Amino acid sequence: MTYQPFTPATGLFNPHLQTMWASLIRRRPALKTHRERVELADGDFLDLDWAITDNNKKTIVLMIHGLTGSIQSPYACGLLHHLSQMNYQPVVMHLRACSGEINRLARLYHSGETGDLDYVVQHIRRAHPHRPIAVIGFSLGGNMLLKWLGESVTDRAIDAAVAVSVPFDLYHSARQLDRGFARLYQWNLLRSLRRTLRAKSHHPEIRHLLPDLNRMRNFYQFDDGVTAPLHGFTGAMDYYQQNSSRQFLKSIRIPTLILHAKDDPFLLQEDIPETNELSDTVQLELSPHGGHVGFVGGTIFSPQYWLEPRIAAFLQEKLPT
Repeated sequence: MTYQPFTPATGLFNPHLQTMWASLIRRRPALKTHRERVELADGDFLDLDWAITDNNKKTIVLMIHGLTGSIQSPYACGLLHHLSQMNYQPVVMHLRACSGEINRLARLYHSGETGDLDYVVQHIRRAHPHRPIAVIGFSLGGNMLLKWLGESVTDRAIDAAVAVSVPFDLYHSARQLDRGFARLYQWNLLRSLRRTLRAKSHHPEIRHLLPDLNRMRNFYQFDDGVTAPLHGFTGAMDYYQQNSSRQFLKSIRIPTLILHAKDDPFLLQEDIPETNELSDTVQLELSPHGGHVGFVGGTIFSPQYWLEPRIAAFLQEKLPT
């Protein structure tokens, strides 16, 4: 399968227009899915939404959404629909509390939570020992995926990976989202996180955080006051330093494609990894335009979502059917 380098739609060269069009204006396709609940060893659960397909021999493509995302996110349901029309079996992994049902434990998820990802991959591998598996991560999910791939040089039980619009340096990304127009994204994401925490107010560990939520005006304050203590880090900087994926890229041994736009409003260009930071199995493709998980081509009257054919082309190259 061939693809063309990304060209933004006429009138959508601005990175914020790319980002907002893809997340707010894009129509969601109709999906047929079934849900599988995966019980975790710590007493919590994760929900997987599988596209309903008619071939049980297809390559499985596990998709990880971004911060506050779900199968309802346009990029997730769009790719799930696109891949299900091809020779693939896509499935969306919902991170804790993101499937429409609040999880049982006080803890949530974060950019470097690779234990849950590993558990789900092993679960799928046990159920389908002879089928190829690819994993695709968007934004936070992309950071999680790259960290997981680089944490160990041993076999990760998958065959290919794609990461899109990754915040390679979590501290710098948090700073960038607290500047200028990007504060709008920060405000919207924090609002959703606050809503989730309030829905978990029956947990004592959550209840004592609630009075301070409205005073947490940026990601650094939120990660320092919520993410870090809930997940065993000493503070925001400890969390950022341990979980930024940039430091793991050299250790990745699985064929991996990273798609990123130089104008991504979630990260400065100088925070994009250099070629010498990548392992031989990692392919970094940079587009001048595209925003954050945007990459809207075609025209505004007939938009085309470039990520889908590009990802499909990579999968067909690495996992021919």
